[in-house]
Amino acid sequence: MSDANSHAGEAAATEVRQAPILSVRDLRASYRGPEGMIPAVRGVSLDLYPGEALALVGESAAGKSSVALATLGLLPSTAEVSGTILYEGRSLLELTGDERRRVRGGEIAMIFQDAMAGLTPTLRIGEQIAEIFLAHERLDAKAARVAAVEALRPLLPDAERIVDAYPFQLSGGMAQRVMVAMATALRPKIVIADEPTANLDPAVRLETLDWLERLRDQGTAVMLITHDFGVVARLADRVLVMYGGLVAEEADVFTVFRRPRHPYTYGLLNSVPGVMSGGRLTPMRGNPPDLATLGDECAFLERCPKAVSRCRLEASPSLEPASPFPGSDTPAAPGHRVACFNPMAVDLRRER
Repeated sequence: MSDANSHAGEAAATEVRQAPILSVRDLRASYRGPEGMIPAVRGVSLDLYPGEALALVGESAAGKSSVALATLGLLPSTAEVSGTILYEGRSLLELTGDERRRVRGGEIAMIFQDAMAGLTPTLRIGEQIAEIFLAHERLDAKAARVAAVEALRPLLPDAERIVDAYPFQLSGGMAQRVMVAMATALRPKIVIADEPTANLDPAVRLETLDWLERLRDQGTAVMLITHDFGVVARLADRVLVMYGGLVAEEADVFTVFRRPRHPYTYGLLNSVPGVMSGGRLTPMRGNPPDLATLGDECAFLERCPKAVSRCRLEASPSLEPASPFPGSDTPAAPGHRVACFNPMAVDLRRER
């Protein structure tokens, strides 16, 4: 992690924040399967602040994307959602369809994981971007096309040509730039980026991260969903580590990389090249849990190297403020919370 981001992490842990722009409480989302409802999100709470990048990390099926889709009201009709999602004090779950569509795209936008699949193959790029301006700003067709070109111009130098192209005529990197332009065309207050750098070459990956970083620095709140801890180190201010539909750990980015407390967070980072200082990579044993068969105990129990009797006898621990390391005079970082009965007691990274 860079020195600049280390400083950002320490600042994020100590500064007095304004009110969150997005506040989620006890969010639960289940999908209907052949054997009944399958819980994908099992009680997630989070706050997102203006000008902040909040990263949701974890393995596949942790519930990260379901949190984002539930926030935007994009889960399938067969899904069941409960809890509270407040955007600037308004309940998104109580909005009508038209009200939600006005918020979606105009005030909260999403960059989807598969850029090519997110574009309509039978419409030109310009038509798809212009649709945003037609729907939200009531521009006429000519003005909407001009606005589409201007939205593309910062990301693609030949924007005039791209607006007349079809998606199949674009490379993956170009399609990703188009998706970023569509998501940010109306200067939304929140951008949700779902694996924004997946399957991109290094140059496009860097450009995408630069663009998201500029948005954050201009005051846009960014919710980042990723498996890539390099992206987390570069962009995130705070991190929520998710496992089995729950938040396992929450902290500023500096604390997560230096002093993770949950064995799952520790295991994830311990298996990432470049995180350990001269240490060997240690793959995490086992696989993510089957959400359809989860019991009341900790979802990480079967994979946890620090499980104790309490973990097997009691219900899954709740997310609580982290305690100082045993024998240490250093207090836990502000806002550092962990859901574990027997948290880690050593730093992940050791200086040479």
